[in-house]
Parts: sequence; structure tokens; C-alpha cells
Amino acid sequence: MDSIYRENILDHYKNPRNFGRLDRFDVTAEEYNPFCGDRIGMDIKWKMENGKWKIKEINFYGEGCAISMASASMLTENVKGKNLNDIKKLGTPDILKILGIDLTPTRLKCALLPLEVLHKTLALAK
Repeated sequence: MDSIYRENILDHYKNPRNFGRLDRFDVTAEEYNPFCGDRIGMDIKWKMENGKWKIKEINFYGEGCAISMASASMLTENVKGKNLNDIKKLGTPDILKILGIDLTPTRLKCALLPLEVLHKTLALAK
């Protein structure tokens, strides 16, 4: 089963979803991991739907290892269309579930970088 998740991570690394800058966005943020050099940024366009703010569009940009890039790709796929309150609740267990593999502490920092960026965009959106 682990090999299926590894293949999925490699696919998201080689063919990232939602990669590149949005032409128009409501909020953007970027984070850098000084330990490995990964740099991830996100652009988000919001929409109001049924009285709740939801992600209309989300893209990420930057460069990094396979884990950070795949995590960003998978995370952006996962949160598209979700409302602000649900996104605020995302944490480490959610990223590990999305990735589907166990990670060393060093690799965990890589996997969590996109989540840090996402939370930073939410803080800026207020």
C-alpha cells in the first residue's frame, strides 16, 4: 500500500496540480524553509457562497523537494471549494493523511511548509 502513496507523491511532484501564479487573487503569502531551501507561495481567490467564504481558486508556486511540492499540490487540490472555517482547522494529521506515508521529522517540515503558507494566507485575509 505504501508504494501506491509513493507513486501518488511522485506524480504530484512531476505533474503538480494548481502550479503557477494566479492572474488575479485576493491574498498571497510565501514561506521559506531555511533548513532545506524549499520556498512555497500561494495565491487565493475567495468567493462568498451560502454566507461562507470559500476558496474559488488556489495556486501555488515555488521550488522544493518532492515532498514539499507534492504536499502543496495535494493540499491545494484538497482545499479547493472548502470554506474558511474548515480550512483553519487543518493540521499536521490532515497533511499526513493526504500524503499517506510516515515521514521523518526533517521530511515532516517539508510536508508542512505548504500548510504554513495556507495558514499565513488565512491570517492575511482578515
